[in-house]
Amino acid sequence: MNALLTPLERGPLPLPNRLVMAPMTRSRARGGQVTALTAEYYAQRATAGLIITEGTQPCVVGQGYIDTPGLHSPEQAAAWRVVTEAVHARGGRIFVQLMHSGRIGHPSLYPDGGLPLAPSAIASGERLYTPDGLLDHPEPREMTSADIARSVDEFVTAARLAVEAGFDGVELHGASGYLIHQFLADNTNRRTDAYGGTVENRIRFAVEVVRAVGDAIGPDRTGIRLSPGSTLNGVRESDTELLYPALVRALVPVSPAYVHISEFGTRDITKLIRADWPGTLILNPHPGSPDPTGADPAAVADGADALRDGVADAISFGQLWLANPDLPERIAAGGPFTGADPTTFYGGDHRGYTDYPTLAGR
Repeated sequence: MNALLTPLERGPLPLPNRLVMAPMTRSRARGGQVTALTAEYYAQRATAGLIITEGTQPCVVGQGYIDTPGLHSPEQAAAWRVVTEAVHARGGRIFVQLMHSGRIGHPSLYPDGGLPLAPSAIASGERLYTPDGLLDHPEPREMTSADIARSVDEFVTAARLAVEAGFDGVELHGASGYLIHQFLADNTNRRTDAYGGTVENRIRFAVEVVRAVGDAIGPDRTGIRLSPGSTLNGVRESDTELLYPALVRALVPVSPAYVHISEFGTRDITKLIRADWPGTLILNPHPGSPDPTGADPAAVADGADALRDGVADAISFGQLWLANPDLPERIAAGGPFTGADPTTFYGGDHRGYTDYPTLAGR
């Protein structure tokens, strides 16, 4: 049997297979609220060992893109409950990814027109896409100590709302150049207080958020996603090989459910993290020159190899799940895999969202 299809029993999160649906922004949450179409989309993919939702802002100022969902009000939690019930009705498990975008935000997204927040007042150099064109990200406001404490509390409140909404847990987005990652990286964090400078100080915010959320809803319901070496959204790290082993060592006493690594460069850094992380490790692999549509058997083979080599305990895929809602069945059959349509990734209706065929429906 393909290693991806075997159960995962270790740790606090037993899974029927080792195929995880990676978080993917889809920008179909009008006004920050998910819909019945969202429920259908995730329920179609309930055969995943675990679904991790698209990035979901834990507060108003955490939003970074148009039409992304929130989880900071009772109304948003009620809308998400329709999603979790649909997934559970089909036997699935689902975590919500809590994503504070930090400096990857824009005043046009916030009712008060205020500035986005970040560890330091350094603009991303990136732009926000809107129906009216591209807008430059402004220089963010540097967070005060009170802002940092408030942000931790907002993650905790959103995590509690997630449990009320029926989620099996939460994943904290510490990757891809968003707020937690901005604290980790030395080009976005120029602070001179206890949250900046040394590796020990730069990992402090990430550890505090994981600990606070774990204390609130249980560490077995709390995961974190990391992307060592990623340069997305203008982030640069000069000390990746020191930074991430130190971070996961600091997380060991906190005992989160898993660490989720999104590979950006070579597998060497993943192996370094694995050596220091005794808990469950989910890997989002990025083999060289993948098919741009995601219909890449090499990615499946690479994931299975990572399991056999002990580098990871479960493997997450993005576009493969997007375009193949019956991914376990396709892997068992050896394919074929449907390619994703990038023109429907963000925004729109059911097209490119809930209309991808299954093998049985061909």
